[in-house]
Amino acid sequence: MITFTSLHRLLGQMPGPITDEMVDLAVTEGLAETTDLDWKSRLPEIKGLSQHDFPKDVAAMANSGGGVIVFGIEEKDKRATGRVDVGVLTEQHERALRSVAVSAISPPIMGLDIQRVGDEGAQVVVVVIPPTIDGPHLIYRENYFGAPIRNDADTVWMKERQIEAMYRVRFSDRLNAKERLDDLYAETTHGRDGRELAWLLAVAHPRLPASNPVKRTQDEARDAFNRADSFGRLHRRAAGHRHPLGNLDLNNPRPGLRRWKAVHVSYVSAREPENNQWLEAEAAIHHDGSVTLATAIGGRRIGGESFDDGEAIQAEAIEIALSDFMGLLQAVSRKAGLGEYETRIGIECGNENPMFIYARDEWGDSRSSSLKISKYTPVSTTILADAPDREYSQQLRSIAEDCINQGGVHNLTVIGEPDQ
Repeated sequence: MITFTSLHRLLGQMPGPITDEMVDLAVTEGLAETTDLDWKSRLPEIKGLSQHDFPKDVAAMANSGGGVIVFGIEEKDKRATGRVDVGVLTEQHERALRSVAVSAISPPIMGLDIQRVGDEGAQVVVVVIPPTIDGPHLIYRENYFGAPIRNDADTVWMKERQIEAMYRVRFSDRLNAKERLDDLYAETTHGRDGRELAWLLAVAHPRLPASNPVKRTQDEARDAFNRADSFGRLHRRAAGHRHPLGNLDLNNPRPGLRRWKAVHVSYVSAREPENNQWLEAEAAIHHDGSVTLATAIGGRRIGGESFDDGEAIQAEAIEIALSDFMGLLQAVSRKAGLGEYETRIGIECGNENPMFIYARDEWGDSRSSSLKISKYTPVSTTILADAPDREYSQQLRSIAEDCINQGGVHNLTVIGEPDQ
């Protein structure tokens, strides 16, 4: 993940992890606190953490656009003067810090990046608070609430008009984010909703796009597509499944409008001369961090020279496509340092017959009990793309279940449990 924090900016460092050398340099230079940098000498104890200043400090940073709190730094007149060992940060302590940012702040602040820096005996703890579009973040003390904000190196309380203005910005940002997702879905759907085969369309847009979108090189795009392919393979229990990314030329991404595309290639079609429409797909990585995947999902081969009707959708095909999509989202977000994504997954078909989703197993398939779908309702959700691997995999299972449940199919058959 690309990391560029206020500490990097103030020290003139390139993006990268926060290092022990950076902390030493900050002390040597007597680096001063700013709106997005705060020195603290000691870690707050777990007991009574919700009543400590920690929730207030985190909320203030979030309301100010994000920032960094470094525990283990002595200061005088707001300038770093020395290091103080904070001791070993236990897993329980780290969980408590993350938990209080959710339970003691409203709306909750997700995705704190908590880093241990330095060797035992000289360890500091760095808490990176991400920017957010959910402000103002409020904290509650007894029967009172308030919205803290940073004023240079100090934390103050917002006035009523500041809170009102921040709410207006929040609602405006949400509307803009929804419009961007709508546009992305419509663009991905265009030309495919009239096809005889059902198509799965999956799009994701970062809730808080990168402030300075970076045009990726072809090598970077190639790397992201291939890492996505690896993720998809990891999350398919059975081998041998045909999957969207496997039908694309991942090693030769084509440039598009502020994006790189991986497209269906002719050599794949040559293997399936009788009927290759069910293999068609396209994936894209956008410079702003968005990702899209469009893939034929109906009319798949069911054995020998037999193919499903265009409106017939195998549940396992949905699982496979979503594995690839979530792999692509993870590969892009972790490289770009993006967290929350708004996602939408839909299925469109121009066939006049109603669609249906069915499961297959060794005893047959569930066609006879499948629900007829005249119009598939897109599944929309927020994905925490920077979540740990197990939690991210659980999000994959959850969204896949939502997608197949709409057709009356209950159990996943391809995507394994996160620990498998």
